[in-house]
Amino acid sequence: MTDAVHGGSAELAGSGLRYEVDGEIATITLNRPEKRNAQTFATWSALAWIGKNLPEQVRVVVVNGEGPSFSAGLDLRMFTPDGVPGQGSFASAAATSRTAFMERVTAAQEGFLWLRRPDIVSVAAVRGHAIGAGFQLALACDLRILTSDARFCMKEPALGLVPDLTGTKPLVDLVGLSRAMEICLTARSVGAHEALRLGLAELVVEPGQLPSAVDDLVKALLSVNRDAASATKRLLVAAGGNTLEEQAALERHEQWGRLQALFAPPN
Repeated sequence: MTDAVHGGSAELAGSGLRYEVDGEIATITLNRPEKRNAQTFATWSALAWIGKNLPEQVRVVVVNGEGPSFSAGLDLRMFTPDGVPGQGSFASAAATSRTAFMERVTAAQEGFLWLRRPDIVSVAAVRGHAIGAGFQLALACDLRILTSDARFCMKEPALGLVPDLTGTKPLVDLVGLSRAMEICLTARSVGAHEALRLGLAELVVEPGQLPSAVDDLVKALLSVNRDAASATKRLLVAAGGNTLEEQAALERHEQWGRLQALFAPPN
């Protein structure tokens, strides 16, 4: 049974997000199809709120977009002097103090960072365009399923900006420094099949197959022991920054915890 999240109605108002929890699965839907799910400051605040208030039972978070696009990136009103009503613009953000600006970007980044938590697995279901902030939101997730018409594009440099929603590290981790530079500094589109070849996607399906493909992946993820999955995710995330010896030690540590949980007699 799906439970609408009424408690967050005030926090989600005006964010362009729909948020539902069904047992161990949370679904976040970018819900401005008439704007190709363009994002605003309110979108990022709402994402951060969801992360802080995610129910403990949730194991898998699915992020998708309503309509033919995942997200076209930034709401273009953010580039106008007046900006988005009640939220301001980049011009107004630039006019604040450096400290205030850093605090605002840090708050926005929180909406992306929590998707990498070890106690959950996040899945981006991407159809159509995932541009700029949309690409970074997909990169914030652990796994990505794309439709054959999906397109990634890191548009920020072409707009005179830099990607600042936590997307640069996962992009480099997934495709390497040289390819990441080429993708960002040309602001070109990366099609679904190239994304699969580069490691930016785990699966590419036809548009009509996306819901069933996501369901199949979620079921497979939920079939694994929750604590073992979290421990294994911690190991995998740490592996890139560890030496072989450090990783071996971490494996020993995690396995000890698992054996204690499985076989140690209760106190």
